[in-house]
Amino acid sequence: MRHALRATYDAVPPPKLVIAVGACAISGGPYIGHGEIYDGADSVVPVDLYVPGCPPHPLTILDGLVRLLGRV
Repeated sequence: MRHALRATYDAVPPPKLVIAVGACAISGGPYIGHGEIYDGADSVVPVDLYVPGCPPHPLTILDGLVRLLGRV
């Protein structure tokens, strides 16, 4: 997945916003240390917004998006 994520990130024109949603995308979750996880998305691409939870609550996702819009 590292190669696919990096290729997708490089193909997107600027401005680039990366949102990591859920424990697995943020830190690797229960799969931390596994060869295909690479301990979260921030080890591959720069992450702008972290939305915690496993699975995250819809209101948490909405709150994160509103906060991100306030920063941009």
